[in-house]
Amino acid sequence: MRALYENIASKKGNESFVAYALKVAFFEFKWHYHPEYELTLITKGKGKRLVGDSYENYETGDLVLLGADLPHTWSSDPVKNKPVSAIVIQFSPDFAHRFLELDEFKKIASLLASSARGLFFPDSKSIRHELELLPTQTGVEKITSLLAILQKLTTLKHYKLSSEYFEAIKGEETESRINKVCRHIQTHAAENLSLEQVAALIHLSRSAFSKFFKRATGKTFSDYVNDIRIGNACHLLTETDKAINEIAYQTGFESLTYFNRVFLKKKNITPRDFRNRIL
Repeated sequence: MRALYENIASKKGNESFVAYALKVAFFEFKWHYHPEYELTLITKGKGKRLVGDSYENYETGDLVLLGADLPHTWSSDPVKNKPVSAIVIQFSPDFAHRFLELDEFKKIASLLASSARGLFFPDSKSIRHELELLPTQTGVEKITSLLAILQKLTTLKHYKLSSEYFEAIKGEETESRINKVCRHIQTHAAENLSLEQVAALIHLSRSAFSKFFKRATGKTFSDYVNDIRIGNACHLLTETDKAINEIAYQTGFESLTYFNRVFLKKKNITPRDFRNRIL
């Protein structure tokens, strides 16, 4: 999908890297990329996280390391009087290169190389304090703290997010076609979404849209929609007591049988077993 370029260099001025605490009413879907590495900790909020062709739910404590030029976005629904917040750290490959040639930084170099597909750290509790402190630091202390954080990340369990087949289509447009499509899919995922209807949003034929979407995301339109629906279903399975058949129809599936089949394919577990495991 076509991602928008974000200029991080203009934010940091004369500093080596950017570290800031972000607090907003909600995270808007903004599919973008930049040449800097990014480490993001969600300190409050929940929603959907898209990294490359990985689409997952996130919640408070979500910690992800992104490689250079890897398209991504976090999104959430606006909830009155419930803002969301995050700690965001962005540093250029040039900054990292100054250290990574040294033997002492081999593990960090390996970690950053792996982040080309995005890395998710399931347990961020042990490093949360250091991350929250970093935006308040200055000078040498700030640099040494970042290096210490990266070193600690090498010891934490993590897994890759985006598949090796993902290939981003990048470019800047006044109105990104793919952002328009993705916002529409997220908003209307529970409805009867047709490929023709979504293709018409960006004035493409059915066949042209299918090729564009597959080339951009590595997924078919129906597979992408099912990813979103299953993500929404996981949320309802864990956060509500609704019956499984009710959840199936509420998230956009036309039959319980099809819902169970797609859920098992995506999660390698049935919806019932998924709920029982969480509870």
